[in-house]
Amino acid sequence: MNAVLEEMRGKTGTMKEWLHHLHRHPELAFQEDQTSAYIAKLVKSWGYEVVEGVGKTGIVASMKVGDGTASIGIRADMDALPIQEGDRLEYKSEHTGVAHLCGHDAHSTMLLGAAEYLARTRNFNGTVRLIFQPAEETMGGGNAMIADGLFERFPVDAVFGLHNMPGLPRGKLHFRDGATMAAVDNWEIELIGKGSHGAMPELGIDPIVAGSSLVMALQTVVSRNVSPFNQAVVTVGAFLAGKAANVVAERAILRVSIRTTTKEDRPKVLGRVREITRAQAEAFSCKYEIREGAPGAVLLNDPEETAKAARIARDAFGEENVVYPGPAILGSEDFAFMLQQKKGTYFFLGNGDTPMVHNPDYVFDTENLPVGAAFWVTLVEKSLR
Repeated sequence: MNAVLEEMRGKTGTMKEWLHHLHRHPELAFQEDQTSAYIAKLVKSWGYEVVEGVGKTGIVASMKVGDGTASIGIRADMDALPIQEGDRLEYKSEHTGVAHLCGHDAHSTMLLGAAEYLARTRNFNGTVRLIFQPAEETMGGGNAMIADGLFERFPVDAVFGLHNMPGLPRGKLHFRDGATMAAVDNWEIELIGKGSHGAMPELGIDPIVAGSSLVMALQTVVSRNVSPFNQAVVTVGAFLAGKAANVVAERAILRVSIRTTTKEDRPKVLGRVREITRAQAEAFSCKYEIREGAPGAVLLNDPEETAKAARIARDAFGEENVVYPGPAILGSEDFAFMLQQKKGTYFFLGNGDTPMVHNPDYVFDTENLPVGAAFWVTLVEKSLR
C-alpha cells in the first residue's frame, strides 16, 4: 500500500478547506491577487522561500534540502473563468459571473498538499520549485512568467504539470509522449458594413449576412485543408451583431477558436482563415479587420520524462491506475510554452463521469485531491534522491 497516498487521504479534510476557500473566491486572469496572497501565506508558513509577482501575479516557492544539485519544477494554474456557476455546491463562487469551472483551484490545492508534506518530511535531496501560474485561460500566464525570467531566476532540470479531465476514469493517471494538446489561436474578426433601415436593405451593406456566410465557409477549412489523419478544428464561438429587428447593423464580430496539432497544419489553417475572411468580405462589399490573439503552441511532452513519470506512477499506484499511452485532446494549454523551454511532461488525472470543464455544472471530484498530491510527492522524492 502506498504510504504517501494513505497519509494524503488522511489530509483530505485540510485540502478540502483550501479548495473551498479558493473556489469561493475565484479571480480572473492576471487578477489573482487574493489567490496569490492566500497561497503565498501557506507556503511561507511551511518554510519555503517565496517570490511573489512573477509574471504579474504568479508565485514561485523554492525549497532546497541536502547537497543535491538536481532541481524539479511543478506547476499549477490559479485563474478562474468568466462563467456563472450552477447551484450544486455549498461552497459555490461568491463572485457573480466568475467561477473555478476548470479545476484550477483543485490543481493549486493538490500542489499545496504536496508542498506541506515535502516541507514536513524533507525526504529528498536537491531543490523543488512550486510554480503557481496565473492566466492560463487566456494563454498569457505561462509566457508572462517566462518573460519575467522564470527559468533563469529559478532553474529547474525538468518541469511537470497536470490537468483533471472529465470523461476519463476517476483517479487514473494518463501519460502521453509528444503532441498531447493543441495549439490554440483565438481571433476576432470584425466585418464592417453600412447601416440602414431594415425596410430598405438595398441602401445598406449587411455584415450579418456576410458574417453568416463566413461562418459556413470557415467550416471547410479543416475538412478540405487538413489530412483526416491529423486533428484540427475551427470554432466560431461568438457572433455579435445588431440590436433591433428593423435595423441593418453596421458591424458584426465573430470570435473564432482555431486549434491545430502539427506545426505544418497551423500556418496552413491560419492562412486559409485569413483568405476566406478576405474573400467573403469582398463578396458582400464589406470591409474587415482580423485581430489575432497570442500565438498558440502545440503541447509536446518529452518522451524520456514522460516515461519516467509513468514508471513512477505505476510503482506508486499500481499498473491498473496508469494509462500510457493516454489520449491526445484538442484542448489547449499554455504549459506548452514552458515545455518549449524545459523538458518535462503534462498529464491528465481522470475526473470520472462529470460535466466537462467550462460547463456551469462542472465539479472537481475531491476524491482526486490525495491522488494528485501523492503523485507530486512521489515524483519529487524519486527524482531528487
